[in-house]
Amino acid sequence: MTVAFTTLDPAVYADWLMRLGDNTLILGHRLSEWCGHSPVLEEDIAMANTALDLLGQTQLWLGLAGEVEGKGRTADNLAYLRDASRFRNVLLLERPNGDFGQTLMRQFLFDAFHLELLKSLQTSSDPRVVEIAGKAIKEVAYHLERSADLVIRLGDGNGESHGRMQSALDDLWPYVGELFVSDDVDKAVADAGIGPDPADMKAAWRQTVDEVLRAATLSVPGEGYVHKGGKRGVHTEHLGYILAEMQFLQRAYPGATW
Repeated sequence: MTVAFTTLDPAVYADWLMRLGDNTLILGHRLSEWCGHSPVLEEDIAMANTALDLLGQTQLWLGLAGEVEGKGRTADNLAYLRDASRFRNVLLLERPNGDFGQTLMRQFLFDAFHLELLKSLQTSSDPRVVEIAGKAIKEVAYHLERSADLVIRLGDGNGESHGRMQSALDDLWPYVGELFVSDDVDKAVADAGIGPDPADMKAAWRQTVDEVLRAATLSVPGEGYVHKGGKRGVHTEHLGYILAEMQFLQRAYPGATW
């Protein structure tokens, strides 16, 4: 039986936990698509390891979501048996891998946010959240160190690498606003002391991003760029493609185990 550490509505709490798990799940799957296709062997291994870290975090977040929800669903059930409209990840993480620069820029923009989130969760009122955040933060600190270093090296590289990194930034920047949009779920979780209001993390995230982009000689897109993030649960066609791959075995052979 779940031990109650909060009076927050279980449905609201589970929804919030699924957001955390869905973000790491979708990004982890996107990174896994590079396995065997990276430009050099070292990066192939590094991205596979990052994907494994994110999937391990997914197991913890979705496992807790299932426990809080109280409907008998496991992390696997939530990952493999929900339709696209039930996923709660931000649109940034659905974006196609594109070239290596596109993938790295997406990773960096999320890593900078992810680390700030985990720092905040270490003071959560729910000890289960604190425990998961404590396990994940060491991994994510390394993810950010690595992605920031590569963004700088390629951005401040030759004309070709600089152009690709600037193009990736221009393409992805309209999606970062969704990371900091608060809704009723976020506000309820913040009021319960479980997690932060996303808007409160923007300044620290922007400081990290600006420092790295300056070192990479990349220009932050103008303020006229449109925020393309939408209401959670409204996704692009890209999520459908991801789930078609990720959920195929479970859909084809329901209940299969090995």
